Amino acid sequence: MTIAHLVTHSGGFHADELLSSVLLTRLFPDAALIRSRDKAWITPGSDRIIYDVGGQFDAAAQIFDHHQRPNPLREDGQPYSSFGLIWAQYGRDYLAAMDVPARDIDAIHASVDRNFVLPVDLLDNGAVNASEAGPIFAGMTLPVLLESLKPAFDDPAEDADDRAFMAALPVARAFVEAQVNRRAAKHRAEAMVLAAIEAAGDNRVLELPMGMPFRAGVEASGADHLLFVVHPRGSDWALTTIRTGDDTFDTRADLPAAWAGLTDAAFEAASGVTGAKFCHNGRFIAVADSRDAILRLAQLAVAEAE
Repeated sequence: MTIAHLVTHSGGFHADELLSSVLLTRLFPDAALIRSRDKAWITPGSDRIIYDVGGQFDAAAQIFDHHQRPNPLREDGQPYSSFGLIWAQYGRDYLAAMDVPARDIDAIHASVDRNFVLPVDLLDNGAVNASEAGPIFAGMTLPVLLESLKPAFDDPAEDADDRAFMAALPVARAFVEAQVNRRAAKHRAEAMVLAAIEAAGDNRVLELPMGMPFRAGVEASGADHLLFVVHPRGSDWALTTIRTGDDTFDTRADLPAAWAGLTDAAFEAASGVTGAKFCHNGRFIAVADSRDAILRLAQLAVAEAE
């Protein structure tokens, strides 16, 4: 079977069919993107995928609309938009096309669905309102921003909507790819952190080969004994604390109070470590000019914390 046409509706556009188009145009780059409400186009056929139009949802027939009644619902009863339907059907293939390792595809698919696709579905169906983000941020949700790329109501050009849709497509693509790439990077980081934890043994300080997200790996490993992390940062080295949660600045242990806000000679004098360069006033990061110096600072921080 060759998909020759990707068919969605003409006229004004919303985020759900725009984001769906991001997936489908990557998976079927040779297919023509058709925006039409003509019955000849929105009738299912083996050569096309139809989405956000057509009044049917039938994955086997390659038609993915959600406007009909009864409308398609997730297992938990929350409504799908066309984006959710396309993600459920083609999202794993899309992740594979983006070179996500096979071992991570299911986890990343679920994460993107829960944190990126579902909000678009809910907003498109009116199940939530953008104003629930707060009056200041109501106009800053991704669906609202994407729909702001539609042409002005009085643009006289017959192809104004189509041109605006095609211009918005790479903008939408950048957001989808960023969501996937960020999650794929977190999975790579977690694997590196787990390896570093195994190498560290009972050490209270975790040494990483570069700066990376590390807390998820630390928590997944159950390494409750770890207090600090060190890693190279450009030509310097950094010593950082480990936060106890995503939504808090509380840490397992803070850097010594005597270091807070100090730089260069003052920091060297307070710590007794040659090469100490900077400690943030919040005591969550310190910087030194060498690995030896940062490890010495880490040893001092551990001693004080214990």
